[in-house]
Amino acid sequence: MPDNQERGADVLVIGAGVAGLACATDLSGAGLSVRVLEASDAVGGRMRTDRYEGFLLDRGFQVFNTSYPQVKRRLNLRALRLRPFTPGALVHTDHGRLRFTDPTRRPRDAAALLPGRLAGGRDLLALALLTARDMLGPVGGLKRREDRTTLTALADAGISPDLVETFFRPFLSGVFLEEELETSSRFFHLVWRSMLRGSLCLPAAGIGAVPAQLADRLPPGTVSTRTPVRSLTDSGVLADDGTHWEAGTVVVATGPRAAAELLPGLDIPDTRTVTTYYHAAPAAPLREPTILVDARRRFLNTCVISEVVPSSAPAGRALVSTSVLGPDRPGREAALRTDLADAYGADTGGWEPLATYTVEDALPAMLPPWPLSRPTRFAPGRYVCGDHRATGSVQGALASGARAAREVLAETARPGAVF
Repeated sequence: MPDNQERGADVLVIGAGVAGLACATDLSGAGLSVRVLEASDAVGGRMRTDRYEGFLLDRGFQVFNTSYPQVKRRLNLRALRLRPFTPGALVHTDHGRLRFTDPTRRPRDAAALLPGRLAGGRDLLALALLTARDMLGPVGGLKRREDRTTLTALADAGISPDLVETFFRPFLSGVFLEEELETSSRFFHLVWRSMLRGSLCLPAAGIGAVPAQLADRLPPGTVSTRTPVRSLTDSGVLADDGTHWEAGTVVVATGPRAAAELLPGLDIPDTRTVTTYYHAAPAAPLREPTILVDARRRFLNTCVISEVVPSSAPAGRALVSTSVLGPDRPGREAALRTDLADAYGADTGGWEPLATYTVEDALPAMLPPWPLSRPTRFAPGRYVCGDHRATGSVQGALASGARAAREVLAETARPGAVF
């Protein structure tokens, strides 16, 4: 058990996901003493990477977007050794495989957007106008737009039901983790802008390298892992092992359900659940680092991760990641391999199941009108942050952590405020 001095801090942050780490970094940088208490054995929250028999397995399918403002502010991208996905996606349809591409980045694939392939001329014009407005217009304009569903926004932009069903619904289902396109249109426009202006990548060491780099910026000894918190007290928090950690200010940076247990009365959104299956294949069924989605929506997306990050699989084997909505259930993996055989046009009978990750609370259900940011102050000396307080993204989590730090500093700067 730590001694009394070690158990005291100006601020305790519960949770070492990226929101908690961002909050702790900003508070520490402002001169406050901070301790981060993490229930798991390492930092990262939902952004963790496991090593298994020579494979690198992110805990759920992950992409890392380089255009997020908080990412550019906080992270050394070069040190992450980022490996890019192909700009765009492939869509498996009953009539063959279609490619959606960004012709400004891959001119050699521009023919895929000729009228009559992915879409007709009117749809391509509507798509070009939507893309230009989102990419080139001021971000403030996107944030001030009337918030509706994504499906409504696409229709109002002139996108036909055919293109919605062929591309947008299967592609965005994997982004929003829902198939009805009921997610906030403001969030859709911001995501679309971020994809156009940045690159979708993976760190060479797996997505866990991102929170690990954030944690490395903190003073040594700031993070205490394997320290689950049972409850908040009048003067700090009580850990599961009976240790009392003292602080006048506590920031809860957990997922929404855990936050509500620690802060009774906290309003939390519904959330989305996703399951990711990893398979080892004797050879890559698709020899490019491209996300493949399914127009029949038998799965959200699939990708040969070892084509993105070659070091994610041992020599002579390929690593395939496939995600589906909802939890795992008996027989689902076997049925999925049959669907993947059709989608990839490959024999999946010899694929080895490596791991299955079900991620509850993977994203908040961002139904309109969805606030892009919410205050983090819950009560005097009590704060809450995370993507469920902003948007379901790395940007949202980091920005919420930053907002919590600002609000903590604002309160502690008031006359008479004490820790």
